[in-house]
Amino acid sequence: MKSEKTAIRGGNQITEGVIWKSLLLFFFPMLFGTFFQMLYNTTDTIVVGRFVGVNALSAIGGASAMIVNVVVGAFTGLTSGATVIISQYYGARNEKNVSEAVHTSIAFALIFGLIFTVGGVILARPMLEAMNTPAETMDGSVTYLVVYFIGLVPNMLYNAGSSILRAIGDSKRPLYFLVVSCLTNVVLDVLFVAVLHMGVFGAALATILCQALSAVMVLYVLLKTKECYKLEIRKIRISGRQLRKILKIGIPAMIESLTYTISNVILQVVVNRYGTSYVAGWVACSKGDQIFWMISQAFGIAVTTFIGQNYGAGKFDRVRSCIRQSIGIYAGLTVICQALLLAFSTSILSMFTTDAEVLALANHMMRFFVGYYMTYLCVEIFSAVCRGLGDAIRPMIISIVGICGLRILWVFVVLPINPKFDVMMYSYPVTWAVTSVLLSIYYLRTWVRSGRLVRREGAGSAGTHSESV
Repeated sequence: MKSEKTAIRGGNQITEGVIWKSLLLFFFPMLFGTFFQMLYNTTDTIVVGRFVGVNALSAIGGASAMIVNVVVGAFTGLTSGATVIISQYYGARNEKNVSEAVHTSIAFALIFGLIFTVGGVILARPMLEAMNTPAETMDGSVTYLVVYFIGLVPNMLYNAGSSILRAIGDSKRPLYFLVVSCLTNVVLDVLFVAVLHMGVFGAALATILCQALSAVMVLYVLLKTKECYKLEIRKIRISGRQLRKILKIGIPAMIESLTYTISNVILQVVVNRYGTSYVAGWVACSKGDQIFWMISQAFGIAVTTFIGQNYGAGKFDRVRSCIRQSIGIYAGLTVICQALLLAFSTSILSMFTTDAEVLALANHMMRFFVGYYMTYLCVEIFSAVCRGLGDAIRPMIISIVGICGLRILWVFVVLPINPKFDVMMYSYPVTWAVTSVLLSIYYLRTWVRSGRLVRREGAGSAGTHSESV
């Protein structure tokens, strides 16, 4: 009988070679991929903002975008569990479990997507009404949300498939798929919105068609590969054992993502009270501000994958070195991003709106947030590290309390005392700084002082590991 633990073809740059070079080689395709994902989502905003107007811009970027972020964020959190488990299995060269986890991940994506498609279509308007969506943007928001939910299953399949590829160290092909999909989205957005004047519906239709295209491409690769992560239709089913392992990491990540997003939804409700210009300015700022967050997210995923594979392989020296080098790289990337955004904020934001009042508000918001990016460093790095090590629950609790809980407390306690818009914005850097301190203390006490990264015991949840080096 074939051994459960068999050799995986080819070298693995993640568990071998110079760490910082390997990390950057893995990170940059993910960064470009995240950039195209941002451009993919932002194209709708640019085209609608310029060719339809401020109300349409608010419709696709306000409350409806927040609801989409809740659902997609929840699934992305869950797939992070699959990424960690698959990366640990792959690092340990455990082909049988890699295959089981891959098929479980795809089956779960199908089930999740179908459930939320039905629920989203039915509850679109009630959810928007509960968020105090302005009356002048309600119909457009409902249209965008319903069409988006109709195309949710391909979106989930793409996210699941690309997370599988990244888990085994392939960050290039997800990039290629996003490039093709993004360029297609640009063409369809211009065609549907600017040429055929289909408005918000056209923007939403372009989005779901391109998501379907990206899903087809990633599934094709998984179906055609000869490697252990090959997808076979007849094997798509839930493995209870693998699902439990995936959810053990994925549920805390999902809860963390949801609470982040829900706290942002609460703040969106607060922003809605300031009027349509502030809503549009907030949307434009969030799109420009997303440049930093795409870098942060891509680097966090890269760190999680590196930690997961090396931890699975029992290479604890590389785990420790990766953590130290990641902090330095992330700090450097943050400084570069801050300088670029401060220098080009007006040019970036003017892509989303030509309204002078909205542009001035968005520029003020962006310059405010850019100055505080460095306070998020330890949140991203130590959250990513803990996920890669299979430690998800306690970091999740710290993030929920430090960011989400404190942010909600800020809205209900501090903001009523001083309801200025800038006071509301301070809820972000204050909570980033507090959570960075808490996660740093947790990591130092749990993983450094306890010596857990120099002993083989407890070396992850994915299965058999090599001896530490």
